[in-house]
Amino acid sequence: MALVRRSAAELLDEAKADRLHLLLNEQAKFQLESRVAVSEVRSWQRSLPVLLADLADAGLSHVEVLLEQKLPHSPRRVDVVLCGTHPKTGDPSYVLVELKQWSRVEEALGDLVRIAAYGPDPVLHPVEQVRRYCDYLVDSTPALAARPHAVHGIAYLHNARSSGVAALRDHTSNGYGRLFTLDDRGELVDHLRTVLDRSGDREAARGAADEFLNFHHAPSKPLLNVAAKEIQEREQFVLLDEQKIAFETVMRAVRNARAASTRTAVIVLGGPGSGKSVIALSLVGELARQGRTVHHATGSSAFTQTLRKIAGSRNTRVQGLFKYFNNYVDSEPRELDVLICDEAHRIRETSVNRFTKKDVRAAAGRQIDELIDVASVPVFLLDEHQNVRPGEMGSLEEITASAKSKGCEVELVRLEGQFRCGGSTAYDVWVSRLLGLEQAAPVEWTQLASPTDDDFVVTSAASPRAMEAWLHAQQATHGGTARIAAGYCWPWSDPAKTSTGKRLVDDVVIHDWKRPWNAKPKKRVPDAPESYFWASDPRGFGQVGCIYTAQGFEYDWAGVIIGPDFVRRDGQWVARRDHSRDPAVRKADDLHFAGLIRNTYKVLLTRGMNGVCVHSTDAETQEYLEQITR
Repeated sequence: MALVRRSAAELLDEAKADRLHLLLNEQAKFQLESRVAVSEVRSWQRSLPVLLADLADAGLSHVEVLLEQKLPHSPRRVDVVLCGTHPKTGDPSYVLVELKQWSRVEEALGDLVRIAAYGPDPVLHPVEQVRRYCDYLVDSTPALAARPHAVHGIAYLHNARSSGVAALRDHTSNGYGRLFTLDDRGELVDHLRTVLDRSGDREAARGAADEFLNFHHAPSKPLLNVAAKEIQEREQFVLLDEQKIAFETVMRAVRNARAASTRTAVIVLGGPGSGKSVIALSLVGELARQGRTVHHATGSSAFTQTLRKIAGSRNTRVQGLFKYFNNYVDSEPRELDVLICDEAHRIRETSVNRFTKKDVRAAAGRQIDELIDVASVPVFLLDEHQNVRPGEMGSLEEITASAKSKGCEVELVRLEGQFRCGGSTAYDVWVSRLLGLEQAAPVEWTQLASPTDDDFVVTSAASPRAMEAWLHAQQATHGGTARIAAGYCWPWSDPAKTSTGKRLVDDVVIHDWKRPWNAKPKKRVPDAPESYFWASDPRGFGQVGCIYTAQGFEYDWAGVIIGPDFVRRDGQWVARRDHSRDPAVRKADDLHFAGLIRNTYKVLLTRGMNGVCVHSTDAETQEYLEQITR
């Protein structure tokens, strides 16, 4: 899916008339229904004419050019894909091109580089960027995995003299990643001639482009082999009781789908810490080992990024198996054997966003239908009490109805165990009763806890400072990780600029205690983890996490600040919209707002493995918490 597709000669004519960047901008508005940044339009205007002129000089004006080509099951786009035939074999040949206007590089740090114009934040080395795009494309396209030498990658810094980017030269080159600068223009032309046939005809180039745009996309066999090795050679996941039943239920459905052409949706229902994600990763590893095409998908950036880091730490190619729910809006039916939808309570009404092409947008349906259609066996792992944003509609009822309407059999497995919160089922019940998620009235923790729950600590703190001290003491005495999370009741500022770089802003202010929220997504700050890794990076302590960085994760000791958006009045909880700073939740109607706030605190209160400490900023609510945590 490209914004523009034409021959190199036709595009060069548009560029010479100074119309090509306008054409791309028009197509972006039409296909994506979104405005493009002025800087991107300017880069098209300055970079594309240079490359197109080089193609003409190389005798390759006939090749078919795809501009801003979207990668499969991903929002990422390749600047340029050149489609032609190979001069030796006559087979289709494809060149992925990343264009950079850089003229100087400050320093190279492995796969990262620093550019003065971008400030202190490093960016990916351009050779590494295009190499990863090539790897991802081949791994996601079985036809290309069978002939990986059909794909080539180059990074072209057309403004740069070699002396200005000398730091980039140490990076290893291969067929998927070569670097060319203004000084290397002759070498670039020679290289293009070795992978694209000058004597090839226009129709052959069109045929190669047609093939490229119509490839079937699914995880390739080589990628599945790597994933099986990467995941299964890690510390073994031990599945217990209902976890093993869920695993075997999915594997049986996969066997039946192939043997009898049946379709089965498997729904795994379980509360916090019941082992849903352990099941999911175990399935990815085993299905990959068997050569089944499988993806893992969630609706959470933090959760997906962390799983990519955990499962693909030794081989980044494996990270391509971990997707988002909205990556399947334009997929073909049954592209995959299995799609594992983790955190399925976060399924939304639609996958459409501002990056969705207009023709795809018009044909798009419900997200749940896309997730069911794309796989022979769609698997949904969910907790119905973790919907925390308006529009999240993943539920047992909704998924069951949608699956049956599409002719799928439905298998349901309930996970009864509790592996977080010290394995205490009583604590999970206590939290649900505390927040009014069950009809039974709240009770003091000591009344509900049994002797087997002694290992899990429940307490309250008179202030955030006392909570922080308690967490420090638990770490010093027992070890483990500790985090403080809070309701979204304070502003969340961009990092502040200082003379030495950037710093987080102390937005969470409670009397004389001040702390920053965790870093915003894509807003890097020195000495602080990216938002995705707040729960797992040791540097996360000292920042306050919100629901979007805590959901899906666990740590040993949990501090939870209940903000002024949820208070006790006359023996009842009251959700107060005017005290919420969450722009999405504030839009919810009165019927759903209170439920979303309750679910938010249910999630925050069930992250701790060994203990939890709570505090409310409201005096009446704090008094109630002190009574009920005894």
